[in-house]
Amino acid sequence: MTKNYSVLLFAMMLFSFSGMAQTDIPQKKELKIETANKIDDNAEPDQGTSLNIPSIVEDQPQLDFDIAKRNPVKMIDDRELVQAGAGMKIDPKVGPRQPEEGSKQHFADMYLGDVKNNGKFVGIMCRDHENVDGDRVKIYVNGDVVDTNILLTSSFKGVNVDLKKGFNRIDFEALNVGAYAPNTAQVNVYDDKGEIIYATKWLLSEGSKATLIITKEED
Repeated sequence: MTKNYSVLLFAMMLFSFSGMAQTDIPQKKELKIETANKIDDNAEPDQGTSLNIPSIVEDQPQLDFDIAKRNPVKMIDDRELVQAGAGMKIDPKVGPRQPEEGSKQHFADMYLGDVKNNGKFVGIMCRDHENVDGDRVKIYVNGDVVDTNILLTSSFKGVNVDLKKGFNRIDFEALNVGAYAPNTAQVNVYDDKGEIIYATKWLLSEGSKATLIITKEED
């Protein structure tokens, strides 16, 4: 019986090695090479599946990049814009200034303004309001000469003018410019009670006139 058991065990081992040997041997397969797919140039490409990417800036306004509209690019908010030059301080010495004596600028005829008065007469008084340098004037009332040559000094000089109803025109003609141009004067107008009712100044070149109108509405 022992002998039979040994034969059986040897047969089982032989069968086991035979199976393992068959399993370890690689199987031979034939390599099949097929013709490559030919690309059709006229065929429409596959649409495929579109990739839907969610917006990462939801609820934001869309920017308009239409060049035809020529939308300006704004770097700052309109509320922060200021007018050019705002806050700039200008030197008071820069810009128009009142001409001074000694100026070579030509000063043409001047209109000194108008005054209303119903008195019997007015007093027209004038003086040099700058340096007293020999300025002289001629005075006309309604075209008639009432003083041919008044030398302007630091004190007031002038004439009384009887008023007629309507417009009364007083002209001051600069006869010279004195030592320093232009001809300069201050003019005061007084009513028949001695109260000052008007005051002004003139700057004239030689030959120019300054005109003042006094209107009387009642006799």
